[in-house]
Amino acid sequence: MEREVGIIGAVSFIAGTMMGSGIFISPQYVLAAIGSPGASLIIWVCCGLIAMLGGLCYAEMGTVIPVSGGEFVYILRTAGKVVAFMFVYSFVIVMRPASATGIALSFSKYIVAQFYHSCTPPQLVVKCVAAGAIMVLAIINCLSVRLATGIQVVAMFVKLLTLAVIILVGVVMLFQGRTENFDNLFEGTNVGFSSIGIAFYQGLWSYDGWNTLNYLTEELKHPEVNLPRAIVIAISLVTGLYLLVNVSYLTVMTPKELVSSSAVAVTWGNKVLGSWGWIMSVAAALSAFGSLNGTFFSGGRVCFVAAREGHMPDILAMAHVRRLTPSPALIFTTIISLVVLIPGDFQSIVNFFSFTAWFFYGITLSGLLYLKIKKPELPRPYKVPIVLPILALIAAIFLVLAPIIDSPQIEYLYVTLFILSGALIYVPVIHFKLCPGLLSKLTVFLQLILEVAPADKTL
Repeated sequence: MEREVGIIGAVSFIAGTMMGSGIFISPQYVLAAIGSPGASLIIWVCCGLIAMLGGLCYAEMGTVIPVSGGEFVYILRTAGKVVAFMFVYSFVIVMRPASATGIALSFSKYIVAQFYHSCTPPQLVVKCVAAGAIMVLAIINCLSVRLATGIQVVAMFVKLLTLAVIILVGVVMLFQGRTENFDNLFEGTNVGFSSIGIAFYQGLWSYDGWNTLNYLTEELKHPEVNLPRAIVIAISLVTGLYLLVNVSYLTVMTPKELVSSSAVAVTWGNKVLGSWGWIMSVAAALSAFGSLNGTFFSGGRVCFVAAREGHMPDILAMAHVRRLTPSPALIFTTIISLVVLIPGDFQSIVNFFSFTAWFFYGITLSGLLYLKIKKPELPRPYKVPIVLPILALIAAIFLVLAPIIDSPQIEYLYVTLFILSGALIYVPVIHFKLCPGLLSKLTVFLQLILEVAPADKTL
C-alpha cells in the first residue's frame, strides 16, 4: 500500500471519524446520565481532554512503532502475542463492528425519519437502510483509497458547515437574552460512579476516532510530523465545536426537551428552522456517513495487519493487485458488522463498545510507559512527558471500573469473559494452527476470486 494520506487527509480522517453521529445523538444521553446542564458541559470538556491525552500518547507510539494496526501492533510489541490476539479478537468481533453498527443505525434513523413524521420508524426498515450504508461504503473502500479519502474530506466540510450553523444560531440567541435554560446549571447533578462513567461513555462515543491515524500509519506521508500535528489540530477543533454545539442545544431547548429527544439535532432543527428542519436531518445523516467511512477505512487496516502478523487468516493480509486496497479485510469487517446489526441496540452498543475499548486503551498506554522506562534508547521522532500516559492510564482505569463499582451489571461480566476467552482460542487456533491444509486451499481459492496477493510492508 502507498503513502497517499497527507496532513489535510489526516486531519479529515480524525475529525471526520470523530464528528459522526455522536454529537447529533449523544448529548441527551450525557445529560440524562449526569443530571444537570452544567455537569454535562464539564463532561464534554473532560472527554476532549481525555481524547487529547490519549491522542498525544498514541502519537509517540505511532512514531516509535511506525506500523499500521494501532493497538494491535503496540500490544503485540509490548504485552506479547496472547494479549494482542485478545485485542484483535475483541476488536474484530465486538469493537469495530459495534462502532460501525452504531453509526450506521444513526445514519439510518436520520434518513428514515423523513418518511415517518408522525410515528416511530419500523426497526426492520431502519436496519435495512443501515445495512445498505455499510455495504455501499465497503464497496467504496475496496475500490480506491483516494476515493475513500475524498469522501472523508467532503464529509468533514459538510459536518463543519452544519456545526457552524448550529453554533451561530446559538450565539445569536444567547446575545438576544435566551439564557433561562442556564439558570441553576448544576441542579440535579448525579455524582455516583456509575452515572459519571455512563456519561463519559456516551460523551467519548462522540470522540471515538481520535486514534484513527494509528491504524493507517504506513499510508501516512511523513508520519513523524503529520501524526502528532493532525491529532492536535483535529481533537482541539472537535472539542471546541462540541462544547459550542452543546451550548447551542441548551440555548434552544430546555434540559427536559433535550433529554426526551430521540435525535437532538432534528429537534433543534424543527424548533429553529420550522418547515426547513429536514435540512438538519440530512446534514446529520451525511455526517454519520462520513464517520462510518472513516470507521471502515481504519477497521480494515487492523484486520490486515493482524493477519500479516499471523493472528488472522492469511487471506486478510492481502491487497487487491491493481487497486492496492486491503479488500479481503474490508469484506470480512463488513460481514461481521452486518451480523452485529441484526440484534443491535444503539445505547447498549455504545456502553459495551466503550467498556471494551478503554480496557485495551489502558493496556496500550501501559505499553507506552513500559517503552519509556525499559527502552529509552528507541528512536522517538515525537515524545510526550511521562506524566501524560500516566494521567491517560488513570482515566482509562476509571472508565473501565466506574460503571461496575457503583451499579454492577451482569452484561459487563459477559463482555469481560468474552475478552478473556481470546486467550483460550489463541492456543489451538493460532499457536497450533488447526486445519492448516483446509485454510491453505481456501486462501488460494479466495485469492483467485478476489484478485488479491500478499502485500509487502512499506515503512
